[in-house]
Amino acid sequence: MKANTNAAWQDRIPCFPTLLVISAVLRVVLILYSEWHDAHSIVKYTDIDYRVFSDAARFILYPNLQGNIAKGPFAPRSFTVGDPYARETYRYTPLLAILLLPNEWLHPSFGKYLFAACDLINGALIYQILMSHILPYTKSLAPDVSAKNSKRFMRAHATLLATIHLLNPLVFTLSTRGSSEAILCTFVLSTLFYALERRQNAAAVMLGLSAHWKIYPIIYGVSCVSAITSQRVNGKGWDFAYLRRLVGRQALCFTLLSAGTFIILGVICYAMWGYPFLYEAYLYHTDRRDHRHNFSPYFYLIYLTYSSSGGTSADLSIWRQLLRSPFTSLIPQLTLSLGTGLVLGRLSAGLPFVWFVQTFTFVLFNRVCTSQYFIWYTLFIPLLVPCINISWKKWVMCGAVWMGTQALWLAEAYKLEFLGDDVFFGLWVRSLVYVASHAWVLGVIMSGYTPFVSSCNQQ
Repeated sequence: MKANTNAAWQDRIPCFPTLLVISAVLRVVLILYSEWHDAHSIVKYTDIDYRVFSDAARFILYPNLQGNIAKGPFAPRSFTVGDPYARETYRYTPLLAILLLPNEWLHPSFGKYLFAACDLINGALIYQILMSHILPYTKSLAPDVSAKNSKRFMRAHATLLATIHLLNPLVFTLSTRGSSEAILCTFVLSTLFYALERRQNAAAVMLGLSAHWKIYPIIYGVSCVSAITSQRVNGKGWDFAYLRRLVGRQALCFTLLSAGTFIILGVICYAMWGYPFLYEAYLYHTDRRDHRHNFSPYFYLIYLTYSSSGGTSADLSIWRQLLRSPFTSLIPQLTLSLGTGLVLGRLSAGLPFVWFVQTFTFVLFNRVCTSQYFIWYTLFIPLLVPCINISWKKWVMCGAVWMGTQALWLAEAYKLEFLGDDVFFGLWVRSLVYVASHAWVLGVIMSGYTPFVSSCNQQ
């Protein structure tokens, strides 16, 4: 009777290619709707960032549009190349603007279709990782895996889990509105896939590319090096053999290759676009002081010490300078995200779980946090579900707390943004509730994690 029930459950799950088709159709419909909506409504569906990307691509393609010629030390003299950083608030790698050049010569929504395609690629990578490195070795699924219909069970289970990403409203809304996060997610998942496949060179190159695209994936390098070291050292202690392996040949090769990829891409971009690239893509984010409200409670500290009179930091008292300093948030943020990568990687926890914890702590303690940052760690949830041994009631509670605290914050932010009420202090209190509640959710997930014997443990 149980076998028949399982078989019926599997038969009700569509095959993965069908899920991809459904996901693709959904995104195409939303992109077409976005074009209609933007043409008929004052409040646009398309994200303002997409307009920034498109303008930057136009500036590259037409260098004489506003005299925006690339001024890098090795910019070509025989032909002119435009400067994407002539577009105010463009603070990304120039490679993104280059990818969106077809927005000018093909269709303005080309970038949205590109981001949607990356969504589908991410779903395929999640499915492949589940089939190859998660489900066959999950302890709770061992009886089903050994059964005659194990392959069919795993395909159905992997398809169901991939649905968490492909049909996630946050995911398909971001990509169809024109957020480029899907491309970064593709790079990160590719890095994870190659690491689990033990293709360390490919993983190192993809990690370097990911860090070039957006700097935060550099935190994954710590867990990768720790995992590589653990392959060669028996035991779990912090002995001399382990510390020696941290600077061993394999770990050193991985570090040099990933760092080399990051540096080479940076040097090429600097040679073409000069200091504006270096500042807008990287330096700006290290010293960003965003006094506008966002989920991070640091916004209120910056708001209280924000000077609109043009004064310098030297004019402020010591404690105000301390509150404004990026190190106030950077030290606890990097200590937690890098420390968890080193410790959990050493304990041979699965890399998807380690990266989830690292990213969650990085986002939670970041000095600026908006809704699109959540996709950085929710990306790994489909890979974690088989390894989290908690009741469905706790899952529901975690989801309710995770979404409820955001709704609580947004309700107060609405009063500030649209009604003009002076609710900065109340919003800050809700930001503290957000941090405490999301930290609790992370703690529940970590306490329910069940390690499994798989190739990602051997990583």
